[in-house]
Amino acid sequence: MFFRKKQETYPYDREKEKPVIRSSICTGEKTAGFRDLRTGKFTEVMPIRTPEDLEMFRNRYGIGGDDIAVEY
Repeated sequence: MFFRKKQETYPYDREKEKPVIRSSICTGEKTAGFRDLRTGKFTEVMPIRTPEDLEMFRNRYGIGGDDIAVEY
């Protein structure tokens, strides 16, 4: 029998932070992270290079379909 590694979900404070994808207009580079709703500070979590990276970010933090905002 094969064992799969359990995929961990990391909590984030949904009342204080919102998930955001920052995208560069010039280069198209994308970065996933969280924006603090009180201070506006962005905390970078990981680069997004492929659709699989975005799916991994969603799964890791338990983020639903349209919950991620895109900022330019």
